[in-house]
Amino acid sequence: MPVTEPARLRPHDDLNLIRDAAREAGEIAMRHFRRDPKVWWKEGRSPVSEADLAVDKHLRAVLLGARPDHGWLSEETADTPARLSAERTFVVDPIDGTRAFLDGRDTWCVSVAIVEGGRTVAGVIDCPARREIYGAVAGGGVTLNDRPIAVAAAAEAPALGGPKTMLRALPEPLRARMRPVGYVPSLAYRVAMVAKGELGGTFIKPDSHDWDLAAVDLILREAGGAVRDRHGNAPRYATRNPRHGPLAAGSGVLLDAMVGVLAGLPHE
Repeated sequence: MPVTEPARLRPHDDLNLIRDAAREAGEIAMRHFRRDPKVWWKEGRSPVSEADLAVDKHLRAVLLGARPDHGWLSEETADTPARLSAERTFVVDPIDGTRAFLDGRDTWCVSVAIVEGGRTVAGVIDCPARREIYGAVAGGGVTLNDRPIAVAAAAEAPALGGPKTMLRALPEPLRARMRPVGYVPSLAYRVAMVAKGELGGTFIKPDSHDWDLAAVDLILREAGGAVRDRHGNAPRYATRNPRHGPLAAGSGVLLDAMVGVLAGLPHE
């Protein structure tokens, strides 16, 4: 008898897996939300709560239990080079926007991505306090609460987010027309706002990491936008170095103008 290779999982199998895991993780986080969870401080004075750790533990058990051959990269798990030999890697932020979570604000989310060859093939961000679930598969579209979303059409006065120094570096005609938005503590959620058309774009300051962006990068891409670096290139994820330089998220000529700002920034 001829030997048949095992059937490859369909993209939506991946999406269903990470969406269910993220939903369960969000439920765990909500048990701690606005209930004064224990907090520790990492190097650089970044907070981590017992909710972050509980969510990370749950996601790792569920996701690697289902796909033991995948690599693992999470903000709350010590990184090891073992993941670099895996064909696919889970890239996870248990709670993106921990400061907002601890302050009792609702702009935080669970971010889960599957990355292959440096690009995200499935991504979910679950924002349980806002009852919003974003999901995307590469080439298969994107939804918010099961409804398709898309970036905003070009606007006369686009709403833009990001560091003020970057916004001030935009060309004067655009700078005069734009509407700056207030700080959104979850980077993943801020980029999701671009994907659903609430923002025209956002700058991303240096030192973001794969776990901040891998899932929402695909969500934005499937909504008609992109994340770009100073050279106009898309970031790659789950490589040896998970850290990124300055980036821009948006679409169309607005994104082109934002990349132009990045190109003029001094190199680190």
